[in-house]
Amino acid sequence: MKNTINEQAITQVTTPEQLLEHYQGHRRLTRKVIEAFPENEFFNYSIGGMRPFAIMVKELLAIAVPGLTEIVSGNTSEFDENRDYGTTKAEFLEKWDQNTEEINKLWKQLNAARFQENIKLFGQYEGSVLSNLQYFMDNEIHHRGQGYVYLRALGVEPPLFYDRS
Repeated sequence: MKNTINEQAITQVTTPEQLLEHYQGHRRLTRKVIEAFPENEFFNYSIGGMRPFAIMVKELLAIAVPGLTEIVSGNTSEFDENRDYGTTKAEFLEKWDQNTEEINKLWKQLNAARFQENIKLFGQYEGSVLSNLQYFMDNEIHHRGQGYVYLRALGVEPPLFYDRS
């Protein structure tokens, strides 16, 4: 049996719209984790030298819209996770919601034919458009997991990990 690709059409596993819904489902869950944090602990609590969750959320905000904007526009920008997103959890949630809408708008401008195109995001992270989008999601899941550890240590019941509604 030969291990070659024949000339038949390859079935697409997921559509760009399904990938966006998957991503936004993770964002909805991360928003619930942010909401679950007590105000002070959101900004100040850490375990084992890890950053406070607010700092992790700043990183997520610095990646999502700026990264997708760069992918869509082709204009390289510098990665900046030190942007000011406010001093209250409510301000972070407002920015999170604004970014959610912006991601939806930018995604409509993303041509699926570019998913396999190699880029250098933020002028330093090389990979395909798809691998960078997957990184956005993987990084968010990673940090959300750290947020779950914090919430448990604080005695706060975190949201169900599978509830992306």
